[in-house]
Amino acid sequence: MKRLLSLLPVMLLSLSMQAQTANYNLLIGTYTNTGKSEGIYTYQFNSTDGTTALKSVAKDIINPSYLAVSPDKKNVYAVSEAGASSAVTAFAFDAATGKLNVLNKQGSQGADPCYVTADKHHVIIGNYSGGSLAVYGRLDDGSIKEAKQVIQHTGKSIDPEKRQESAHVHQVIFSPDKKHLIVNDLGEDHIYIYNYSPLAEKQVLTLKNVIKVPAASGPRHLTFSPNGKFAYLAHEFMGKITAFVYANGQLNRIQEVGTVASDFKGRIDAADIHVSPDGKFLYQSNRGDINAISVFNIMPTGRLSVASTTSTLGIGPRNFAIDPSGKFLLVANQRTDEVVIFNRNDVTGALSDAGQRIKVGAPVCLVFTSIK
Repeated sequence: MKRLLSLLPVMLLSLSMQAQTANYNLLIGTYTNTGKSEGIYTYQFNSTDGTTALKSVAKDIINPSYLAVSPDKKNVYAVSEAGASSAVTAFAFDAATGKLNVLNKQGSQGADPCYVTADKHHVIIGNYSGGSLAVYGRLDDGSIKEAKQVIQHTGKSIDPEKRQESAHVHQVIFSPDKKHLIVNDLGEDHIYIYNYSPLAEKQVLTLKNVIKVPAASGPRHLTFSPNGKFAYLAHEFMGKITAFVYANGQLNRIQEVGTVASDFKGRIDAADIHVSPDGKFLYQSNRGDINAISVFNIMPTGRLSVASTTSTLGIGPRNFAIDPSGKFLLVANQRTDEVVIFNRNDVTGALSDAGQRIKVGAPVCLVFTSIK
């Protein structure tokens, strides 16, 4: 009996740690101009059963359409798509309560930012309408300085009806080794690769290489495999994925694969793309007339083979995220105002409805982070 009593505190601690491990914060960015949402929502997500519970809402921020969490999990950064008044806001983040408290904001240096990323030293945003990217230094408390570097893209591509009359920066992400920044310009049909110098005073980014993709394809989002060896690019307009081998700031094409039937005549409007945590499967969302998630097997060579396609059970899957456990895939259906939660089969990669929903107006960004 004494032995059991002595072990009780250890058992309780272990159970507490397991409960914490099963729970994550889920941040949801929205469009507030629809009148259906109030800002940024923080939910607790249980990775054991896929259930959620609202923890906090950060109000009075206009169209927080994309979010990033700092590496130390103490700060959140949100872009505000608001034309000439667009901005990026820095928040202090209380992971336990889910509350976001505004630290400061800076002008976006370009209209309608749609992507933000952050590391220990900088916050970097991509301005869609402005066709530029801006680099901000981070202070010790996580607030951001005025932009120390702004890079303006000036090109265009061949299809003005598909929003290619000017440059449109759609994504800014670090390479796996953090030595480069990858920038997709949907308006130019270009991928820019910049050298990243985190300790530089002004020239944080210097151009290394520009990759041309098929004309009128619209490079939107790119994701890396967990081992950092491969990258996959979603083309918004043509419904295809390009697979690359990645090394030392170089992307070398190895494959191009379709996400819809070759005779499909409707609007495709591809959106988001992610690799499963185990590196075995690639997922991509298509909006338009499809509203589905395409699933691909990833072979050891990095090449893809079609696995399955699943309806998103809603309209406008702008963004989706795989939870840290890999058990669930959550889809933000912008047009039907809810997040749909799917079970993810770790053997086949297939998705099935978990029966869980999060009702929120115009959800467009999903970000998981730990609760401590």
